[in-house]
Amino acid sequence: MAGDASPGDGAPPASPAQTTAAPAGSGHGSHAAHGVGKAGFWALTLGAVGVVFGDIGTSPLYALREAIAHAQQGIGGELAIIGVVSLAFWALMVVVTFKYVIFLMRADNKGEGGTLALMALATHAIGRRSAWIFILGVCGAALFYGDGIITPAISVLSAIEGVKDAPGVGTRLDAFIVPIAAAILIGLFLVQSRGTAGLAKWFGPLTALWFLSLGALGLYHIFDDISVLRALSPHYGVMLLLNDGFLGFIILGSVFLAVTGAEALYADMGHFGKAPIRAGWLCFVLPCLTLNYLGQGALILDNPAAAENPFWSMVPEFAYWPMLALATIATVIASQAVITGAFSVTQQAVQLGLLPRIDIRFTSETQAGQIFVPAVNTFLMVGVLTLLFVFQSSHNLTAAYGVAVTGVMLINTLMAYSVITKKWKWPLWATLACLVPFGFIDSVFLTSNLLKIPDGAWLPLVLGAVLVLVMWTWTRGSQILSAKSKKDSLPLTDLIEMLRARPPHRSPGTAIFLTSDPDVAPVALMHNLKHNKVLHEKNVILTVRTTDRPRVHESERVLIEPINDDFKKITLSYGFMESPVVPRALSQCRKQGVKFDIMSTSFFLGRRSVVPSASQGMPLWQDKLYIFLMRNAANPTDFFHIPPGRVVELGTQVSV
Repeated sequence: MAGDASPGDGAPPASPAQTTAAPAGSGHGSHAAHGVGKAGFWALTLGAVGVVFGDIGTSPLYALREAIAHAQQGIGGELAIIGVVSLAFWALMVVVTFKYVIFLMRADNKGEGGTLALMALATHAIGRRSAWIFILGVCGAALFYGDGIITPAISVLSAIEGVKDAPGVGTRLDAFIVPIAAAILIGLFLVQSRGTAGLAKWFGPLTALWFLSLGALGLYHIFDDISVLRALSPHYGVMLLLNDGFLGFIILGSVFLAVTGAEALYADMGHFGKAPIRAGWLCFVLPCLTLNYLGQGALILDNPAAAENPFWSMVPEFAYWPMLALATIATVIASQAVITGAFSVTQQAVQLGLLPRIDIRFTSETQAGQIFVPAVNTFLMVGVLTLLFVFQSSHNLTAAYGVAVTGVMLINTLMAYSVITKKWKWPLWATLACLVPFGFIDSVFLTSNLLKIPDGAWLPLVLGAVLVLVMWTWTRGSQILSAKSKKDSLPLTDLIEMLRARPPHRSPGTAIFLTSDPDVAPVALMHNLKHNKVLHEKNVILTVRTTDRPRVHESERVLIEPINDDFKKITLSYGFMESPVVPRALSQCRKQGVKFDIMSTSFFLGRRSVVPSASQGMPLWQDKLYIFLMRNAANPTDFFHIPPGRVVELGTQVSV
C-alpha cells in the first residue's frame, strides 16, 4: 500500500496523507444505495432501529436518574425535575436532530460516515496533507475505543440492576448483579467469532419493541402530572442552569448521557443510508424517547421517591419481569452494535495506515461488512470486564461515561469545517454561523464531562492517549522507514537499464514483487538478483493502494502500465472499508490482456528486520514500540490473501 516500504516487511499500509485521490463522482456508493431496491425502505429503517439507535435507546435506564440526582442538590423542587427533562429533550433536538440528522449526515464520503471517513473526506477536500486533520482523525478513532469499552458495561449492568426493584426480590439478588452482567457480556464476546449475521435479523424487531415499550410507559405516566409537558419549552432548562450556577454546569454532564450513541447515526450511515436513519429517528425513536423522559419526569413530580430509580419505578408489577428481559436484550443489542463498530473502525484504521496489519476475518460470505477482529475482541472483553468489577454499578460507571463521546462529537464538528468550506463552497460567514453554535455546545458538554475526571472519566482519556501514541508511533515510524528505504534504493528505470546491459539468467514463469513505491526497485527483486542471480521471464511490480473512498468499483480496481517486455507495473486500488484480496484482483487482469497462471506465479515479499537506533529518527523507547508493533503485525501473506505456497520472502536489516 502507499507508504508501505514493502507489504511483506511488516511496514504499514498507507497513511491518510498518502492515499490516492478519488475522482469526484466515481465509486460504487454505499451498501444502502444498492440495498434500497432489494430490502425496501422500511426494512432498512427497521434494521437501522436495531443497529444505529441501540446505544441511545438504553440511555433512559440511567440518564434522568443521574441528572435529577445532581439537580436536587441545588435548587431542587419542581424546577429541578422540569428543568432536567427540558435539558434532556433539547439535547436530543440540538445534538442529535439538528447537528447529526439534519446537518452532519450531509458530509458523507461516498455514502459512508464516521470520524475516519470524515478525515479522508476532509483530506480530499483540501487536496493535500493536513497535520491537524490527521491529528483530529487519530484522536477521534482513539476515543471511539474508550466509548466502546464503557458502553457494553454500563448498558448491560443498568438493565440487570432492575432486579433490585423487582417485586418480591428485595436485596437477595444484589450480590449476583455483577456476575450475571459479566456472564452475559462474556457470552456476547465469545459468539463474535461465529458472526452475527443470523441474529442480526432479530435486532430491528426486538429494538423496535423496546422503543414501543419506552413510549408506552412514558405515555401512561405523563398523566401522573400533565404539567410535565412544560419541559418541551427550553425556558425551564435555561432557568435551571441559571439558578444552579456551577452546579448547573455539572448537571449538563449527566444530561449528556441522554444523547450518548448519537454519533452512531453518522458512523453507521453507510450500512443503511441517510433516508432510513433520518426516518427512523424523526418518526419513531425521537417520539418514543421524548415520551419516556416526559413520563419519568411526571412520575417524579407525582412521587418524589421515584427519583431514586425512575425508569424501573415506571414499570407496572405485572410487566416487570418481561420488561427486565426486554431491557437486557436491548442492552445486549446496543453492545453488539458498539463491538461491530469497533471492528469496522479497526479495519478502516489499518487500511488508512494508522495501525499495523491486524488479523481480520470475514464471518459471512455474502455480507462484506460482517468481520471479526480477534485482537480487538479480546481487548474490548478484558476492558469491559475490568470496568465491570472495578466500578460495580451503573451509577459509578456514569462518572466515566461521556468524555469520549463528547470528544468525538467536537472532533467531527472541527473536521467538518474543511468539508464545508472546500467541498461545499460555503462562504465563511455561513460556515461559522453553522459550526460555532455546534462547537460551543460540544465544548460545553465536553468541559462538563471533564469535571468527572477524578471519579473515573480519566479512564477513557488515558486509554485514548495510549491509542493515540500507538497510532502516532506506527505512522511516524513507517514514514521514517519508507524515507530511509527510498534513500537507499535504486530507481527501477536504472535497474532495467543495467539488466539490459548485463542480462542475468532467465527463469520460466511470472514473479510478482509487492512494493509501495513502484518507481523504486523492490527490495525482494534486488535480493533475488544478488543472491539467486536470476530474473523471471515475466516480472510484475505490484502496488496495493488505499484510496480516500470507502470502496472502489471493480472496474477501477486494476491499473496496468507496461514498462517493457520483461516488466509491468500493476496498481490495485481498494477503499478504506475494503480488505485487499490480491489473487481475486489479479484475475481481473485477463480483461486487459494480462493472464496469470497462479500455479506458475511466485510472490516475492521483502521482510525487513528493524533494529532501534538512538542517534536518528524517533526516541529509543518509541523505536522499540514501533518494532514491537511491527513484529506483532499480521502476516502479509494472510492479510493480502496470497496462497502461502506461492510466497517467497527475502529479508534485510534496517535501523530506525
